Amino acid sequence: MILNATAMGQGDSLVLLHGLFGAARNFGIVQRQLAQRRRVIALDLRNHGVSPHDGDMRYATMAADVLETLDRLSALPATLLGHSMGGKVAMQAALMHPDLTARLIVADIAPVAYPPHHRAIAEAMASLPMSRGMSRGQADAALAEAVPDAAVRAFLLQNLQLGATPRWRIALTEIIAALPVIGAWDAPDDARYAGPTLFIAGAASDYIRAEHRPAIRSLFPSARFVTLKNAGHWLHAENPDGFVGVVEAFLTATG
Repeated sequence: MILNATAMGQGDSLVLLHGLFGAARNFGIVQRQLAQRRRVIALDLRNHGVSPHDGDMRYATMAADVLETLDRLSALPATLLGHSMGGKVAMQAALMHPDLTARLIVADIAPVAYPPHHRAIAEAMASLPMSRGMSRGQADAALAEAVPDAAVRAFLLQNLQLGATPRWRIALTEIIAALPVIGAWDAPDDARYAGPTLFIAGAASDYIRAEHRPAIRSLFPSARFVTLKNAGHWLHAENPDGFVGVVEAFLTATG
């Protein structure tokens, strides 16, 4: 599957992969800063943004989408940077094709299975009444009980297309059905990616834990670890300058 791509800058390729309910445009500020020194390509993963919809959301399938799209863009080999679900896609792509992966950066996720905890949010989005002429404020109020965090609601509502016929851009039916697969992890047999690898954890997040390091090291023996201050799970949005600084330092050191 060929994914929607937004590219900026020139030079070696750095690819940005968003998390669940996200889109390429979530990386706007980060992409512009990183593109000052290289070609930065942000992708909409399948069922997100304006990329095609499909029921198969296995990580091997999504990684194949990424590599097929980058091949079409003559952007391989590339450095892969993925956040959350996108981090698992990036890890899978690096394990499947280490020869096509120049470096790997994983933002606030580990190569482990996580308990499902996004179903209530997805179902609240799917049940949002879509009335003609609905405003963003009305949609926000309708989601408030299921999603009490205003910042999270604002993030989710970036996926809402308003107008005469309001609709969600993302494929909620397919995403809800695939939530167990999205929460899981299944590495290719005997796979390892020995290239330069960085795991960035948000200081206020518990997605990457000390007990995850053996699993990380077994798959990514060159992994380095950084904890980003003043950031939780959405670290690139909560501390974009710090995030860019960490990424730039890693790329410079491994360039």
